[in-house]
Amino acid sequence: MIALRAYRNALASGDMALARRAAAVMTRSGVAPADVAILDLADAIRSKNAGALEAALTRIESGPLDFLIPVIRAWVAYDRREDAIALLDRAEGGGLSRRYIAEHRALLLIATRQTDEAIAALRVAIAADGSSLDLRWNAATLLAARGKRSLALTLLAGDDPVMTALRGNLVRAPRPGAAFGAARIFTRLAADLGGQQTQLLTILLTRAALSLDPGDDRARLLLAEALAGEQAFERAQVTLDEIDQDSPFHEAALAARIDLRRKRGDQAAAATLAASLAGRPDASTADRQRYADLLSDAGDYAQAAEIYAQGLAAAGDDATWVQHLQLGGALERAGQWDAALPHLRKAVELAPQQAVALNYLGYSLADRGIMLDEAEGLLERASRLRPDDAAITDSLGWVYFKRGDVARALPLLEKAAQAEPSSVTINEHLGDAYWRAGRRFEARYAWRAAAIYADADEQARLQGKLANGLKLRAAAN
Repeated sequence: MIALRAYRNALASGDMALARRAAAVMTRSGVAPADVAILDLADAIRSKNAGALEAALTRIESGPLDFLIPVIRAWVAYDRREDAIALLDRAEGGGLSRRYIAEHRALLLIATRQTDEAIAALRVAIAADGSSLDLRWNAATLLAARGKRSLALTLLAGDDPVMTALRGNLVRAPRPGAAFGAARIFTRLAADLGGQQTQLLTILLTRAALSLDPGDDRARLLLAEALAGEQAFERAQVTLDEIDQDSPFHEAALAARIDLRRKRGDQAAAATLAASLAGRPDASTADRQRYADLLSDAGDYAQAAEIYAQGLAAAGDDATWVQHLQLGGALERAGQWDAALPHLRKAVELAPQQAVALNYLGYSLADRGIMLDEAEGLLERASRLRPDDAAITDSLGWVYFKRGDVARALPLLEKAAQAEPSSVTINEHLGDAYWRAGRRFEARYAWRAAAIYADADEQARLQGKLANGLKLRAAAN
């Protein structure tokens, strides 16, 4: 147990010598976790120790990470000048293994200078996972190293800041081989694991990748994210600081620094850094978006709306429904309804099948008791698109309530409250509907449920309803 704790803590702190010593103790005792073999594999590849390499592969093959084996064996075969493509073509595996095999088959085709076949294979792999930054970046670096820079640039097309930076940083030419292949599949798996509460495995995978390729800043980004997930905030900051200004991932590292401050609970520092990035002459849409989101989260809706408006103006005719919705939402929350309404309508116009846009506009109208015919139509469309969404179900029930149709409202509000029992808004709506239906005891029960999670302003309103019921408050309003 001491060795295991030392191993985990050493990986998090970056003390790889201690991690290796602890791993050796556990391996000799026959109690090493399966993932220890990843570190052994990276060491064996780096030291070109064929016996240790085969031992590590055998151990991984018998564990939960066995789906990595076909790809790693293929890159080892490439180093030995064997037919790595044929080896992959004979490999079997499940869905995840097949995807990694398809991606690395394309990379191996580039490495073996079979460019036409590689491009065809890349089209298939990208079609299966078009959002994969790792596949595009890995293929582009290999193509650039093979003198196919124009083809490499086509893989990195787009206005995303990361893609823009990557296009300008294709000078680094990795040497294809087992070190490259293992490092990149470790990083790819770490990226796939993001947000799945697997920080310890992600830390191991990215540390192993960096031991094989110390210049892999993509792995550093993922490592910092995993460290932050383990609340190792200082170590995460150190890792981000290792990504210098010349790296194509520098802008992503700046964004990660903001997120790190937010996770530490230092909202002011996060907002200050976000404001500095958004205020740069060359600030991107993502910079402005990030700052506006932080302002909105902090309740500064008027200032957030100003920043959202700048992003919308910069986008011009290319502005998306999301940008209109965010600006409209910030204006609405800031009490500027007349300015908000055109943007909320534009969001629906641009995305008539987006339930979130339909719901926001429909609920905003219903809650104000205006244009209820339009609100009902919007919310019924949203409900058909997402019938199991509690917020939309509540909105539809609320517009029926506003129209005086309590019989139609109640089943929907009850369904929403059952799905989201901690929602202040839903429970308050349900209490209002119970009161109007004459079910006074149940109304107060729902209002009390809402009060459990209510903030100060909501508490005052709910206490008024608990004391006086809905009728007196309605009269007062």
